[in-house]
Amino acid sequence: MTFTPLHDRVLVRRVNSDEKTAGGLIIPDTAKEKPGRGEVIAVGPGARDEHGKHIDIAVKAGDHILFGKWSGTEITIDGEEMLIMKESDILGIIEDTEIAKAA
Repeated sequence: MTFTPLHDRVLVRRVNSDEKTAGGLIIPDTAKEKPGRGEVIAVGPGARDEHGKHIDIAVKAGDHILFGKWSGTEITIDGEEMLIMKESDILGIIEDTEIAKAA
């Protein structure tokens, strides 16, 4: 399925966190929090301001991002759970490739 968000919305795939703590303890699935990191899969064309001028989106497909704990709406596309959220729900882009890979 092909999905393209509208306006200033972004489709995000959550990036799973580590299974262990820094001390080596294994975290069971029931105790895990949903990660606040993800990879941008698709972006909309952007919003318009009050004068009708187009405002570009700051993120692009492939960017690794941080977002708030309760951000977005969970949806399922082709059996995979993803989030769709407004660009304003994104807290920042992870620039360092090592951090992004760990995300």
